[in-house]
Amino acid sequence: MILSNPPEFENQSSNSESSAETDFQGLQSTLQRYQIQLPESSVRQLAAYCRLLWDWNTRINLTRHTDWDLFVTRDLLDTLQLEKHVPQAAALMDIGSGGGVPGIPLAILRPDLTICLCDSVGKKATVLKDIVTALKLPIPVHAERAEVVLRRQKFQLVTARAVASIDKLMSWLKPVWLSVGHVLLIKGPRWTEELTEARAEGLNKKFEVSEIAAWNTPGRDHQSVLLRIAKAKSAS
Repeated sequence: MILSNPPEFENQSSNSESSAETDFQGLQSTLQRYQIQLPESSVRQLAAYCRLLWDWNTRINLTRHTDWDLFVTRDLLDTLQLEKHVPQAAALMDIGSGGGVPGIPLAILRPDLTICLCDSVGKKATVLKDIVTALKLPIPVHAERAEVVLRRQKFQLVTARAVASIDKLMSWLKPVWLSVGHVLLIKGPRWTEELTEARAEGLNKKFEVSEIAAWNTPGRDHQSVLLRIAKAKSAS
């Protein structure tokens, strides 16, 4: 005897598929508006990520970018600029991941990478675990401070966005720097002031900070930058 699904199950499945298609179309049209081309499979997975994130955001504050336009022009654009500077098959840790940017979009765009997420706020780490599980992404999530993880694990690079000032970040990583190849840090226009503050603390003697990319964010009158932080040659 062949058993058919109950009508209510079929309706739920149909509604879910319809919602997913609506999300895909919404993201795809926004990408086209900004002349960004991505594989369809990536767009569908990014749309699914956004829906999961935005649903969680109604219960816990994770992001202010809760429409397709803000996601594309803020989160995705930052991630696309970052991924140009990530070596093939690199192992990296995204610290202070919050809602998952840039780590989760980067994992979707670059399946060659080995990525883990780190957020010391337990509730946020729990949400991240739920999201990566739902998306079937092989991404470990650490509900710990980055320094703790770096005491037991090494990475080719560490990524961060909107986590802390440059001097704080370097202070946190200084004791565990042997576990870090280098840091790729997404920053706004205040980064030059933060670098001055770091130099005042003498941190430039241990680290070298260089601007490796800059881009305009639609709707804003300033540039975002990608900074590379590495161990100073004089500190070797």
